[in-house]
Amino acid sequence: MRRVLCPVENLYVAQRSRAVLSCVLDGPVDRAALSAAFDAVTAEQPQLRTRIVPDGDGDGGGDSGGHALEPLPEAEWPRLLTRTGGEEAYLEEANTPLTVGGPLTRAVLVTDPDCDARRHTLVLSVDHVVTDGHSGITLLNTLWDRYRELVEGTEGTEGTEGAEAARPPVAAFAEPISTLLPPADPADTANHRDQRAGDVARHPVELVPYDVKPTEEEPEEPHRIEVQRLRLDTAPTAGLRARARTEGVSVHALISAALLLAARRRMDGAEPRLLGCTSPVDLRSRLTPPVSAALMIPAVSMNLQTLPVGKETDILDLARQVGDGLREFLDRGDHFREMRIMPSARRYPTLHLGTVIVTNMGAVSGPRLPAGTRVTDVRLVPGREHYFPQLGRSPILACVTTFDGRLAIEFPHHTACYSRLFMRELADEVHATLLALAGS
Repeated sequence: MRRVLCPVENLYVAQRSRAVLSCVLDGPVDRAALSAAFDAVTAEQPQLRTRIVPDGDGDGGGDSGGHALEPLPEAEWPRLLTRTGGEEAYLEEANTPLTVGGPLTRAVLVTDPDCDARRHTLVLSVDHVVTDGHSGITLLNTLWDRYRELVEGTEGTEGTEGAEAARPPVAAFAEPISTLLPPADPADTANHRDQRAGDVARHPVELVPYDVKPTEEEPEEPHRIEVQRLRLDTAPTAGLRARARTEGVSVHALISAALLLAARRRMDGAEPRLLGCTSPVDLRSRLTPPVSAALMIPAVSMNLQTLPVGKETDILDLARQVGDGLREFLDRGDHFREMRIMPSARRYPTLHLGTVIVTNMGAVSGPRLPAGTRVTDVRLVPGREHYFPQLGRSPILACVTTFDGRLAIEFPHHTACYSRLFMRELADEVHATLLALAGS
C-alpha cells in the first residue's frame, strides 16, 4: 500500500519543513506508559507509520520531484526516545532533521538531571508532509490523553499490560486536502494564477536584509536553527483580545501589523515601502463537511497581502487593512483558488513571498496530565532545513499560539541569516507594542 503525494504535498518534501511541538512538565513521568501511548497513537494513524519515497507516477515523474508515502516495516516504526539534558537539549532536538526515507515523526522525552528528575520536556517533531499546526496540536494532546488513560487505568503502577489505550487503527491513508476542495472551473483557476503571478511581478514586496554577512571563514560555532520567543501572561492576553474587539479587528491583524512595522523599521529610508504579509489559512473548518483536526494531513492555504508601510504608519489603521483584506479574501473564496495554484510556486517562487509570515493557531487547550504532574509550558515552532542564507534576505517567520489563555509568538531563524541580538531586539519591540495595545 502506498499513496502518491499530491502536487502541494510534494512542495513540502522539497522544503523539509516540520512542526516541532513541545511541552515542559513538572512532576513524575512514567516512561513506559508514555512509550506505550506513543506506540498507540502511531498505530492509530497510517501516515505516522510511513516514509517518503520517490514515485515515478507522481507529480512530474520521479526525476521531477514526484513522491509517495510508503508504509515502514514495523521494526522501523518510530518509537519514543529518552535522554537527559537541560534547556539546550530543546534546541538540539529542534535541529535534528526528519530525513527523506526515514520516519516522519520523532518523539524524545528529555529529563533534566539537575531537577531531581521532576522536570521533563517532550519534543515531538512531525513532517509537514503529514501535518499542519492544527493536526500537530491534536496529536500532542491525544498522546497525553492516551498516557493519562494508561496511568489512571493501571492506578499508577509502572506496567501497562491490560490498559486499553489504543484505538482501532485506520486502515487507509487520508486523502490529500487538494482532493477535498469544491469543484472549480479550470479556466477560473488559470486566470487566478495568471493574475496573481502578474501582481507579484509588478509589485514585488521588500524583504528584511540579513544582519549576518556571509563569510568564507568557518564561524566560531556552527550555524543552526534558533528560536526567539515572546510570551504574554493571561491578563495581557485577555487585554489584547479585548482591545481587538473594541477596535473591530482580530488579534491576528493586530499582531500582523506589529510585525510589519517592526520589519519596516529595519529597512533604510523614510518613505513607505511595499511590504507583504503572508497568512496561512486553515481549510479544515471551511470545507463541507469540515475535516477533523485529528486527520494527519497538511490543510492550509495562503493569503498574501501587499501594503505600503512607513515607519510611523498607524498600527490600528494597518491592522484594519490586514483584517479587511483577509476577510475579503475569504469572502471571494480565494482560499480555495490559492490552494489550487500552490503547485505553481515552482514556476513563480514569489507567489506567496511575504516580508513577514504570520501563522496563528487561535486559542487552544494544552495537554491534560494525571494528577501530580503539570504542564508548565507548551510550544509549537515551525522548523525547516533550507534557509538559503546566500539570498541575503528572507521573510521573518512568526508562529502565534495561545495555549490555555497565554499568547506566545515564536520566531525561528537560522544563525547564518539573522543574529540572536537582531531577533531578540525585534521580539522585544513586538512584545512592547502588544503590551501597549493590551493596556499593560
